[in-house]
Amino acid sequence: MYGKAFAPEYQGALTTLSVNASLTDVLAAGTEQLRAAERAGEHGEAARSGLAVAEAHRRLGQVADAERAWKKSYRAARSAGDEAAMAWALWSGGTLARQRGAFPLARRLLQLAADLGERSGDVVVRGYSLAGLAETGRIQGDYDAVHRLHEQLLAEARRRGEARHTVWALEGIAQIHRNTGSHDTAYALFEEAAEIAARAEDRRGHAWALRGLADVVSVRDGDTERALSLLSEAEATCRAMRLTSALAYNHKMRGNVLYRAGRHEEAREQYALALAEFREMGEPRGEALSRLGLAKALARLGRDRAETAAELADLAGVMDRIGLRHARAMVAQAQQEFCSGEPAEAGAGAAAVGTETAGAGTETAGATAETGGVGAETAGATAETRVVGAETAGVR
Repeated sequence: MYGKAFAPEYQGALTTLSVNASLTDVLAAGTEQLRAAERAGEHGEAARSGLAVAEAHRRLGQVADAERAWKKSYRAARSAGDEAAMAWALWSGGTLARQRGAFPLARRLLQLAADLGERSGDVVVRGYSLAGLAETGRIQGDYDAVHRLHEQLLAEARRRGEARHTVWALEGIAQIHRNTGSHDTAYALFEEAAEIAARAEDRRGHAWALRGLADVVSVRDGDTERALSLLSEAEATCRAMRLTSALAYNHKMRGNVLYRAGRHEEAREQYALALAEFREMGEPRGEALSRLGLAKALARLGRDRAETAAELADLAGVMDRIGLRHARAMVAQAQQEFCSGEPAEAGAGAAAVGTETAGAGTETAGATAETGGVGAETAGATAETRVVGAETAGVR
């Protein structure tokens, strides 16, 4: 039913690159091809090889390099008059913005990419961009607004037999169910995603699915050793492919599993490791979530209550500024648990069953989609106006 997974973001002379290629190899090949295209004055090829460079930098956690690369790709695509390539560059920029916690900018760039993808007739980049919008809402905890879009994209991926996007959509829907307490449904969806990814040789998607399974096995079954084994299997893939962000989230989840098992000193070590990794790559969402786990572990290990209260109060402000509604509720629950009467704002009850959203699309995104609009995500301006708006956002 599903073919072998492929990476449509590797374009032009780089189409032969495997979806499982090491990111360092992708970066080296993309940089070489980009320089050759620039020397030859081939703007279209420069845009497409530059996209691979931008994505490799982003997935390696090299945020500043990724920012420069996607903007450079956009400018080259604009010089070539290639709207599809412009859309791909904007998709990369929007995905990077989400990774940095800049959600309004992420929505703006991803909507621009979807519009340009539709106008240029490139249904693949339009589908990736719609998937990016769906994931942005899911990460923020806006489940009602984006659940239907996830389902639409899943149906489209199944119809086309696109394994990579099917895996992404299944994992996204599974995460929504997990965060709202439907653990059996979440497990079944993560399990299906893992099976499809394995058959399609989508190692990145498989690693994210294993992480989701580990989470559910830990919280639902209390099976710590199986959860840790699943995470170890996923970590091997992350290391082999140099999936820096995914590896940090794996360490964060290992901390969660150990914390639930009452192994607080081990959990503290994992949270501290993840925190250092997220800080190095400049990923504020992961940093905030790691800080929360670390604060809870330290509280269990006897940290002064006033210090814990101050840390959690600061984290509440961080979650509000970033716009992480679900994580904000988790902070409120921690305040209730550890700070003896601290106010539990932002729906603490939901936090009792939740965890951080997986962020799977940081490493793998959607595919072709002919779905309609994106509801609340859709703006009213024309694509022409939006492209100008993207340039004022820093594309120049």
